Order: sequence, then C-alpha cells, then structure tokens
Amino acid sequence: MAELALSDVRLRLGQSEILKGLTFTVLDGNVIALLGPAASGKTTLLRAVAGLEQPHGGSIRVGERTFYDSLKRATLAAQKRQVGVMFPSDGLLPQRTVFENLAFAARRGAAGANDIKECVDKVLDYIGGRDLGGRLPPQLSSADRARVALARALLRDPPLLLLDDPLGTLEGTARAETRAWMRQVLARLRISTVMTTREPVEAMAIADRVVVLNMGRVEQQGSPVDVYNEPETVFVAEYMAQSNRIEGTLVENAGTRAALDVMGNRIGGVTQTRAAIGTKALGLIRVERTHIGGGPGANRLPMKLATQMYVGERWEVVFVREALTVRAYTSAPLRHESYHVEFPPDAVWVF
Repeated sequence: MAELALSDVRLRLGQSEILKGLTFTVLDGNVIALLGPAASGKTTLLRAVAGLEQPHGGSIRVGERTFYDSLKRATLAAQKRQVGVMFPSDGLLPQRTVFENLAFAARRGAAGANDIKECVDKVLDYIGGRDLGGRLPPQLSSADRARVALARALLRDPPLLLLDDPLGTLEGTARAETRAWMRQVLARLRISTVMTTREPVEAMAIADRVVVLNMGRVEQQGSPVDVYNEPETVFVAEYMAQSNRIEGTLVENAGTRAALDVMGNRIGGVTQTRAAIGTKALGLIRVERTHIGGGPGANRLPMKLATQMYVGERWEVVFVREALTVRAYTSAPLRHESYHVEFPPDAVWVF
C-alpha cells in the first residue's frame, strides 16, 4: 500500500485540454471516488495514473515512486507501475473457467504453477469466490462477473487499485448489493484505491473521500458528508442530489446569512456568494428538505399543486407559481389545490 499524490496534472488529447491542473492525494489505504458526468476527465485521469495516457504537465507519485514528472521529464512505463486496474468491461475469455482466466492474468512474474495457483486462490478468497473458480463466464451473474473482475485487479497485491466505473454493468438490486459488498472488501483490504463513477450515491457509499470533477477541473473534494452537506458551487450542489432552484434578488448578504426576494417573499438561507445587494442570485435546496407548510410564515411561498406521483415509498409532488417549479416529497397524496411551501433557512444555499 502507498499514498498516491497528484499535483497540477494536465493532459490534452489532440487540441482538447482534458485535464486542467488536477491536484489531490489518496492517503495510504483510503478509497477516493472521482465523481462527475461524462467528459469530466474521470477515466482519462485514471488512465494517466495507470500509464495508458501521457500527461503534459504536473506529477504523479505513489509512495516514493515517481510515475510521471513533467519538470524532471520522467515517465515510468505502464508495465512497471504494478497497479491493479478494473475496467468497465471484464474482458473474461468465455471458453475458460474463472480460475483459468485469473491464472492467465497471474502468469506474469510467476515462479511456477504453484505460485500461480496460490495467487489465484488468494484473490478468490478476497472476494469470497472460491465457488466461482470452476465456472465459465457465461454461467456467471453480472454481479459475479464484477467480483471476478475485481479479483483480477487484486492479483499480486498491487499497492494501488484503479477501478473504472466498477458497477457500471449492474442494475437495480444487483448494483445496490454489489456496492455494499465492494465497500466491505475495500475496507477490509485497505488498499489505496481510486474509483470513477457518475453516481453520487456510489461515490458516497464506497469512498472515504470524494473528488467532484467538472470539465477537467476539481469542483470540490472532501468527505462524502462534507461534499453532500456543504457544496461550494452550484454544480456540486445540483450534481450530488436533486435540488430545487429558487431565483430571486439578493436583499441581504452578511456573515453566513443571505436572503432573496422571490416574488415579494423573503427567502433566507446560508450564503455562498459575495454578490452585492440588489443583484440576481440563486437559492438551492434539496428536494427532500423542502417542506409543505400549514399556512403563511417565514421562508414560505404560496404555490399551486401541479401534479403528484406515487414513486414507491412516498409521493413526489410538484408545485408551481409563475415561472417557479418546486418539488417535494410527502407520505400521502395531497387533497387541496393551494399550499404554502416551506424552505427551512438552514437548508437553503444562496449562490
């Protein structure tokens, strides 16, 4: 195991700047999630660490080893980096058993057949998959194929593990169950790990720290709790969870508090802006923290019920007023047309 340190990593493909000065550290034994939409730079960064893409600036180090350093013009070949990589496609040979697939991957640097067998048995134990060794890939569930792909990445106990969208081929219950299983395995093995995902829930559930990427830059990094509850930008706030947007005019901005005038109503919240009084600003609040009030009051807007939808464990309701649309959740369907929607001031971020 070792600490991964990236400093001002820059990388272009053709004329496009894909990575625009990324800096972060993965502490020894920690799991970090690179979270962001398509084309945010997640996979490109992972490939740069693995040695499959060449940066043009910055440095990448694992422990005392330099993988890349632009100032020293140093680049370590991919085959010498000794990192474990799990790609979205498992690439298992269908005509070979799981054991044979893993043995084929373990042959590099092996001291003989017994060494290969011990190596394969060990990673199958890591994933709790001794019973999978004799099966052919077509006989595996999608969840089991993901487990085997992780086992292959763990061959030879790499000091650094790179997981590119490790749950991307799974859906529904299988994805949720494998997410919990993967968290347990990584927490037990304590291998420094970088994973990519588009799903905030996966990033928060599996990782010790989250790095939110947007267009090749770090928008925010921190613990899952901090990134979710204290977003520093509109992008992070909206990407981490579904939010309501409340546009208005800034009427207060002092200390930690700010307030908006929204159609003649005052909506207060936590300030995230340095804008001047009288300028346009944006209030954001999570959908689940938006309440339905009993009548007029502080931080409430009178609105009309537009529609309501049963979504399983709750109802999702939609309110409208002029150009403003707000969503909230209730435990039972609503019966009236007009309501006061409440935005608790500690739950509103003003950008």
